[in-house]
Amino acid sequence: MKQYKVIGIGDNVVDKYVHQGIMYPGGNALNFSVYATMCGMESAYLGKFGSDEVAGYIRQVIDELKIDRSCCREYEGENGYARVTLEDGDRVFLGSNKGGIAKEHAWQFTKSDLDYIKQFAVIHTSLNSYIEQDLTVLRESGVPISYDFSVRWNDGYLEQVCPNVDISFLSCSHLTAEEREREMRKAQRFGSKIVVGTVGENGSYALFGDQWIFHPAVSTEAVDTMGAGDSYITAFLVELIRNSDGRIEFGQESEMLGKIKSSMSKGAEFAAEICRVNGAFGFGTPLV
Repeated sequence: MKQYKVIGIGDNVVDKYVHQGIMYPGGNALNFSVYATMCGMESAYLGKFGSDEVAGYIRQVIDELKIDRSCCREYEGENGYARVTLEDGDRVFLGSNKGGIAKEHAWQFTKSDLDYIKQFAVIHTSLNSYIEQDLTVLRESGVPISYDFSVRWNDGYLEQVCPNVDISFLSCSHLTAEEREREMRKAQRFGSKIVVGTVGENGSYALFGDQWIFHPAVSTEAVDTMGAGDSYITAFLVELIRNSDGRIEFGQESEMLGKIKSSMSKGAEFAAEICRVNGAFGFGTPLV
């Protein structure tokens, strides 16, 4: 099998499980990079670190997993974190520091950064990465961009982001079927070529062209749902890359529909696996 590489650009945090006294590394972009390695694909991570113990621990885990972080930024100050508890296996967020130092420093991507990024098959980033203004610069790399909107978007945000994003992921469990279809069509109309709406245990929907695809979730005994959405996204993208021979092209509809359906299946399977892991991907350590 040919080897392809992907990169997560954006947020990293620790999730502080206050009920356990344990923290786990996470963050959408970092989770993507870690999950890609778990799916057998080489990955890199480009993010912003603080100077505290939390940042040091996350860097240590990244190095243990042999994920390239050579282009990451480091700043004086507090790293991102979120406070979390579990209720019947479901994560409940109690608050965060909104990314810590990450929100205080612009990305300022350089030509050197873009030359580095060109080697990857896909870029994945998210709404928690303070990167909206920089997507037009990342487009210059020519690498397809995937974006996770999670549950937070409005028409103005979709209109700002989707023209620069090839694949959009929306978490839609809180929406009715009619609302989900309406919001996914908006993302497509504003420029995204593939739009995926996940609905938790009720499966996922994809929109490509004028075609809808549904795939059921894989049933599992969930220990912790942290990372379920991020793992679905990662396995979806990894499978799409492999089925596209390393170059995602949004061409012939009939061919793409088969690739998307296969990718949704992989996403559902991997998300079920991750729901049996504590934290986003393990590596728990005592709170600091």
